[in-house]
Amino acid sequence: MNTKFLTTAAVLAFSLSTGAQASLVARTGGMVYDDVNNITWAADANLAQTSGYDADGLMTWANAVAWADLLTLGGYTDWSLPTTVPAVSGINQTGSQMGNLFYTQLDGLAYNSIATTHNANYNLFTNVKSAVYWSGSEYAPVPSYAWLFDTYGGYQFSRDKDDQFYAWAVRPGDVAAVPVPGAFWLFGSALVALTGLKRRGSIG
Repeated sequence: MNTKFLTTAAVLAFSLSTGAQASLVARTGGMVYDDVNNITWAADANLAQTSGYDADGLMTWANAVAWADLLTLGGYTDWSLPTTVPAVSGINQTGSQMGNLFYTQLDGLAYNSIATTHNANYNLFTNVKSAVYWSGSEYAPVPSYAWLFDTYGGYQFSRDKDDQFYAWAVRPGDVAAVPVPGAFWLFGSALVALTGLKRRGSIG
């Protein structure tokens, strides 16, 4: 068994252990982690209603902001509404947190409802509305407006804060420790095993 094979096998073992593929990951406690943007979403996309905070989940911008700010989920209290940066209206706006979730993480398509056009990640969430969701970002040119995102067509726009729409909570970072030590343990085990095989091969 040569050194080239040993190195290749070790690299392969390390690649498998680190999970290079980016994805949405279900976490316990009703949360979903986005390891691309390093943010965690509430798995329930209409938690304001199901938690009993609001009768149907439709709220003014001020009430939606207050709900997210008061939310405790999974033991975490740093929840908020998603941000809209850059603040640009239209379709295919993947820079905002809602736009990125819709288009990049869920494979939504412009002018299509997320309820009918999505990938398997969609099933990590519940109560996803084919409707309009508030952003936590205000619309700078008009202080009485805030940014929104509609999941029935993938459109990003602004509207009066007194209108009523849904709210989806998000927080920065992960809610579970990344198992890096375990990955390195697997990498080390592969090296030890392969070294042992090489020694036995050289003895024979």
